[in-house]
Amino acid sequence: MGTRKKVHAYVRVKPTDDFAHEMIQYGDDNKTIDIHLKKDTRRGVVNNQQTDWSFKLDGVLHDASQDLVYETVAKDVVSQAFNGYNGTIMCYGQTGAGKTYTMTGATENYKHRGILPRALQQIFKMIEERPTHAITVRVSYLEIYNESLFDLLSTLPYVGPSVTPMTVVENTQGVFIKGLSVHLTSQEEDAFSLLFEGETNRIIASHAMNKNSSRSHCIFTIYMEAHSRTLSDEKYITSKINLVDLAGSERLGKSGSEGRVLKEATYINKSLSFLEQAIIALGDQKRDHIPFRQCKLTHALKDSLGGNCNMVLVTNIYGEAAQLEETLSSLRFASRMKLVTTEPVINEKYDAERMVKNLEKELALLKQELAIHDSLANRTLVNYDPMDEIQIAEINSQVRRYLEGTLDEIDIINLRQIQEVFNQFRVVLSQQEQEVESALRRKYTLIDKNDFAAISAVQKAGLVDVDGHLVGEPDGQGFGLGVAPFSTTPGKKSKSKKTFKEQFSSLARKEGASSPLSGKDLDVSTSKTQLTPSSKDGDVKDMLLRDRETSNIEPFASDSPREELHPPRPSTPPCKSVAFEDFKNERGSEINRIFKENKSILNERRKRASETTQRINAIKREIDMTKEALNFQKSLREKQGEYENKGLMIIDEEEFLLILKLKDLKKQYRTEYQDLRDLRAEIQYCQHLVDQCRHRLLTEFDIWYNESFFIPEDLQVALKPGGSIRPGMMPLSRIVSLGEDDQDKFSELQQTMLPEGPDSVSFYNAKVKTEQKHNYLKTMMGLQQANRK
Repeated sequence: MGTRKKVHAYVRVKPTDDFAHEMIQYGDDNKTIDIHLKKDTRRGVVNNQQTDWSFKLDGVLHDASQDLVYETVAKDVVSQAFNGYNGTIMCYGQTGAGKTYTMTGATENYKHRGILPRALQQIFKMIEERPTHAITVRVSYLEIYNESLFDLLSTLPYVGPSVTPMTVVENTQGVFIKGLSVHLTSQEEDAFSLLFEGETNRIIASHAMNKNSSRSHCIFTIYMEAHSRTLSDEKYITSKINLVDLAGSERLGKSGSEGRVLKEATYINKSLSFLEQAIIALGDQKRDHIPFRQCKLTHALKDSLGGNCNMVLVTNIYGEAAQLEETLSSLRFASRMKLVTTEPVINEKYDAERMVKNLEKELALLKQELAIHDSLANRTLVNYDPMDEIQIAEINSQVRRYLEGTLDEIDIINLRQIQEVFNQFRVVLSQQEQEVESALRRKYTLIDKNDFAAISAVQKAGLVDVDGHLVGEPDGQGFGLGVAPFSTTPGKKSKSKKTFKEQFSSLARKEGASSPLSGKDLDVSTSKTQLTPSSKDGDVKDMLLRDRETSNIEPFASDSPREELHPPRPSTPPCKSVAFEDFKNERGSEINRIFKENKSILNERRKRASETTQRINAIKREIDMTKEALNFQKSLREKQGEYENKGLMIIDEEEFLLILKLKDLKKQYRTEYQDLRDLRAEIQYCQHLVDQCRHRLLTEFDIWYNESFFIPEDLQVALKPGGSIRPGMMPLSRIVSLGEDDQDKFSELQQTMLPEGPDSVSFYNAKVKTEQKHNYLKTMMGLQQANRK
């Protein structure tokens, strides 16, 4: 079991020009915040109103940058996740106090990014620093809006909306959301794309206190799983980090909410009230029941609130005098949260496949150890492997000879051989039983005592008495026991007498002829429908063949030029992946060819650069080894005493050869490094060409796809040269909106921002791709609405 620890609570004060210095003061340790409220003189002389409060927290963040906030609050929680500990970071506070800015930050500016994107960056950076572990990262994004659960990543094309509503489910592993999509991310840019996709789907509204107020609680969860690459241990660790951005509590009198916003505020305040009740219950050691199920928020965070988790709370407050009552309420919540204790433990699991491999290795080692013990005990013929067919046949032969009496005893070698001997005894016994039964069947006709139909037939023939005793016929060698029928007289032969077998077989034939289950009635024939296809299937195949033939035939000449230039348009646009392949083979074939050539050149340069890097690393290792050997020779020379001749140091031949070798290695290193720099310059240029070709290919495809399947045909004719519409007569956005050249915009952004922060590439790249996608979706929706009109 893990050790119990307190929840860490921090306070972040929103910067403002109207800071109430007289009412809000910070302690010297930067962990205490004091609130002083002036007495209300309207209550009279006797006034017991409390005017001073002091709150002791883990830290007060006043005028703190985003870097300082992350270093103080979240860095240790993310680092502990790599050791198998769960973590939760929660932002709580009044509406407009800066919770979303603290958690997510300003996505337009890399420097102002919040805890969430910084946590993703730290995770992938630490993965690169741990090459000995195979770490997989998955993410999910949950929204709780008006006590309903929503997946913020359901808008992705490969996810889609859920048919059944999502629910909170508990099992032995903990709490999870049934129906919530979890996405694998292999690189930092993919994680940022998922974050920005979810952010665009969040529900926000405007009121008097905040222009962009979050109207829902959001939980971004990062799941990690780490397997060791060096150790064969079947254990692996898992962890998850919950990053919670709560909706802000608001007073309806100050926010002025109405209509839908008023309903949302009611649900928000209600869920935050239930959260505070759960926190109070967790802080009371005498309470046995914790009301987690009162709302979806507390139920989803059951593991985080007082469970197996490192918990950190960031309370966002205003520094203005007008918001002092809400500030006091938020600080009380933070102080109550500090009373809650959690019990984080390492989440270890076992890999079944690796466990089997380890057991197989252990079995092989035990066999080797047994072989050593047998050799020491002069038992060299012992074999512990499973027996083959030859060995089993030999044991079977020994068992048979033992039963026949030709073999006095069977030598015992090991336990496996003893088990096989008993098994062969069973086999021999079973074979003998079958042989006896087959011999009896050849000589007699056996009747089952439970087969009443056969017994009644035999009784009718007089071959069995009422008690069921059969009468045997003399066969020259013996006789059958039983009561002879009255028609049978000893010493006389009847011409019509038949043997028992013949009479029974004749009776069986008679019974079979009158039975409805006779062989004639059970004649089975193959249905013709199983041999030849139905006419319906044949029509479908003929139709498909006709469609395939017509799709391959070139359009024939016609009197109407419009039919020649415009083949019939499908009622619904084809899938973009299929259309893209057609585009690459037809209109975009030349661009696709250039793109493939540039990409092959880029891959070849990358391969050469990789080989050069390996050579440089090998030379560097050899240089280090040579330096160590040279230092050893120098230290050895110093211990033995140095020799000088006319002021020159005398060294031995081995040290001289090492100096020459080191000089040659450094020369090789400089040459290879210069080649690597040249290759990197070529790779950068080739990458630029590939990006340009890719962008042009996608842009041309978008234009072709929109022209072919979305723009009305009459408008296409009008837009062609010589048409009725000239350039400038109709806005291009009414036809198809290609957006701005985001690739050029991103390239300029890279050039300006990279010198300041090289780690910002994936952040901006994901941001631009998300904006491109949503601009494209808006364009498609506009075109579809235009087509409906």
